[in-house]
Amino acid sequence: MGTWLKRIGLGALALGVLCTVAVFAVDAHVRSSAGPRIVSVDEAAALGDVDCVLVLGCGVHPDGRPSDMLADRVACGVALYENGTSPKLLMSGDHGRADYDEVTVMREAAVQAGLPKDDVFMDHAGFSTYESMYRARDVFGAKRIVVVSQEYHLYRALYVAERLGLDAYGVSADLRPYAGQEAREVREVLARNKDFLTAIAQPLPTFLGDPISLSGSAAARSEERRVGKECRSRWSPYH
Repeated sequence: MGTWLKRIGLGALALGVLCTVAVFAVDAHVRSSAGPRIVSVDEAAALGDVDCVLVLGCGVHPDGRPSDMLADRVACGVALYENGTSPKLLMSGDHGRADYDEVTVMREAAVQAGLPKDDVFMDHAGFSTYESMYRARDVFGAKRIVVVSQEYHLYRALYVAERLGLDAYGVSADLRPYAGQEAREVREVLARNKDFLTAIAQPLPTFLGDPISLSGSAAARSEERRVGKECRSRWSPYH
């Protein structure tokens, strides 16, 4: 009995070591694959023919203020619009509940910064990084994009975008230190592994809906409102 227990214990230990190695190997693969596509604001402006700057959503405070990370993402998106990287911004985030709306907060911040309303689109059903990329491709018709997020998140976003066939580059919105970043870095290792598998399976997103043309903003706004209303009745995971 003691010998069998020892063998089981050693087998469990070996399996644990293998799983740990696999997790960090996938993490390294995602980072190394996507790293070369992280560019500066000036480099992004030189890319040319970018369909949209895709700004990824994150936390909004209960009083409607954007979190520091979200405010910096929007500021970076505005800078990319102003330097001519793309004539369109696409704000993609979670608007799955009536009392929580990342995308409207993002759009309002961009408009307050001086951007024309007609050039700032909203994706109310960007419930995850994967879904934001999928919908940018299939709903908004984007093929060549510049993604804005903090650097730790960009590796995963760009990896998923590439696997979905998007010609994607990323610009880091790390404009200041962020509280709790160490914990985010740890969680992101697991998130990269999750989306590594998701990018292989490529499931449909929670919600698709009718196409929205990035060149027809007036019609798109009407469609955005309908999509937002439908999304609020659905459960949505956080990013």
